[in-house]
Amino acid sequence: MNDVQPPFLQHYRINALRVAAAIGFGVMAVTAAPPPLPLLSPFFEIWGITAIFVAIAGRAWVLLYIGGRKNSELVTYGPYSITRNPLYVFSLTGITGVGLLTGSLISMTAFVLCAYLAFEMAIRGEETHLSSRYGHRFHAYRQAVPRFWPDFSLWRESDTLPLSSGRALASLRDGGVFILAWIGIELLKVGQETGLLPVVVTLPF
Repeated sequence: MNDVQPPFLQHYRINALRVAAAIGFGVMAVTAAPPPLPLLSPFFEIWGITAIFVAIAGRAWVLLYIGGRKNSELVTYGPYSITRNPLYVFSLTGITGVGLLTGSLISMTAFVLCAYLAFEMAIRGEETHLSSRYGHRFHAYRQAVPRFWPDFSLWRESDTLPLSSGRALASLRDGGVFILAWIGIELLKVGQETGLLPVVVTLPF
């Protein structure tokens, strides 16, 4: 799916995620992760950081294809040939990484579930809009390409690809939100360890 959508849907998705993030960090400020385990804690940290950078690079890669064309055509090649929502896929990857860095499987699951539900609602609205705009073309695309989870066997490239480097660079800046979330989590941990933030609940896992 390309990101053609009425402005209110875009604002709704962004605002919903902002509210969810604010609530999540508020809860995390008084909720401690379980004691670190010798094997699992390094695993969470390594894979969390990896997922964040994959998300930032992936979003930039996707926007090389969609940038400048999202309001003028239905893009169905490149990453859009294996999933209709590659930007959401990479965003969820980054959110999973942020969740892993909390050191708690409960926190990670909550992060991923809330983000997925927000994306799911946004996708439903976008699909309705795209169906009304592109009709049979979008219907055929929807039947052939998975809505979310990629099917790499469907990869199809365009012979003439008008790449948009400016849009990709803008995505790299947008991806900074994952870095900020990472920094925020580390600051919360320091605040709890030094006693600046009260720990009301310690999660079991």
